[in-house]
Amino acid sequence: MISVSGLSKRYGYRLVLRDLDLRVGRGEIVALLGPNGAGKSTLLRILATLSHPTFGQVEIAGLSLPIHAASARGLLGYLGHQPLLYEDLTAEQNLHFFARLYLIPRARKRVDELLDLVGLESRRTEQARAFSRGMQQRLGIARAILHKPKILLLDEPHSGLDKSGAEMMDKLLRETAKKGNTILFATHDQHRALALAKRIEVLAGGSLVSLGRKLSVAQLSAQYDRAQRANG
Repeated sequence: MISVSGLSKRYGYRLVLRDLDLRVGRGEIVALLGPNGAGKSTLLRILATLSHPTFGQVEIAGLSLPIHAASARGLLGYLGHQPLLYEDLTAEQNLHFFARLYLIPRARKRVDELLDLVGLESRRTEQARAFSRGMQQRLGIARAILHKPKILLLDEPHSGLDKSGAEMMDKLLRETAKKGNTILFATHDQHRALALAKRIEVLAGGSLVSLGRKLSVAQLSAQYDRAQRANG
């Protein structure tokens, strides 16, 4: 579902991503680990069609980017560091707005379903600007999955969530993958990466290092540190 070959991204003289290769198949959950500034967000933005690679090939479900970006967007659900909400609109108004953009049939039923799923049913008529960081994250999650995307690209999806919100997110990711959908998420939480991901990729020094699947936290930490030193 996600295919990246020889991907590089340069900002001026700074090479942020360096000759990356990545494959994420149908039904896979892949965690992307790396220090701040490693390029995790840049990679996710390129995959989400929000930025263009400097070099290399990127395909989403067989669609080449950026040539077929418009077609690919309907298959993608993206949650970045900002939840991409309209703060003057209520929770339900935000979701109805995006439902119109995606031409979602029976949008009211879908909006009601998602507000209940993310625990915002009782706050549906409140403006997003009045929400805490965690509540905005919950609403951002609902926005990202509103159109039932085949591929989820999530940048620190657990950020700002309390314990119940984090558990809701974990359950959502597992159930989404069981339906055959593809998930790539960036995180700093090694425990969560081990608990959720089928595979772990470390991005350091602009390069990717794939780690084994069956690791203890101690083994993951050791391999993560080695990858950073080798590519830093």
